[in-house]
Amino acid sequence: MNHQIAIADGGPYLVSGGVPITSKAPIMSEHGEPLTWKTTTADAAEIKGRVALCRCGASDNKPYCDGSHARVEWDGTDNAPDGAYDERAKSYGGEGFEVFDDRPICVHAGFCGNRVTNIWKMAAKADDSRIRAEAMSMVERCPSGALTYAVDGETNEPDLPSEVAVIPDGPLWVSGGIEVTRADGSTLENRNRVTLCRCGQSGSKPLCDGSHKEAGFTG
Repeated sequence: MNHQIAIADGGPYLVSGGVPITSKAPIMSEHGEPLTWKTTTADAAEIKGRVALCRCGASDNKPYCDGSHARVEWDGTDNAPDGAYDERAKSYGGEGFEVFDDRPICVHAGFCGNRVTNIWKMAAKADDSRIRAEAMSMVERCPSGALTYAVDGETNEPDLPSEVAVIPDGPLWVSGGIEVTRADGSTLENRNRVTLCRCGQSGSKPLCDGSHKEAGFTG
């Protein structure tokens, strides 16, 4: 059975096909900068044939749905950005190495910068192989895929497992090109990595736009 996610109209994410459900959290530096990701579930992955994951942000059994969407007021309107990533993303850098950035789907995970520099400054200096390597690592840790890069005009994506990872107090990180079907039956652009809102506050639903931080979402 193929891994799939179907968005119920006004309800949860229906995950089918035995998709592993994990939890991933950032490893932080002494300065509060995210460095990389770690899997925090004891068994690495819980695998069930079909699960319903909360989308409204109100479940008492997060990340799973407990039916709260039917009892609370929330707006599940699909407002995902129009068009494809390649049409929206802005290019930074130059010949041989480019970084692409699609702001409306950024979840503000923080891997794109540190106390010294950030990915946008680095893109302009990527003729230095040390800077280029660090820039590649930063981009590959971006869970939403808001940031991508191309080498000599060819996009390169990290090799990610087919799974749904719960980011504590944040979105669902869907990786491995799992198909996501919207409530109206259409499908989201199929990508190697996307993040789905689970606080119910995103202005780019079903995609996360970082609103969980301002909303003080926990779970």
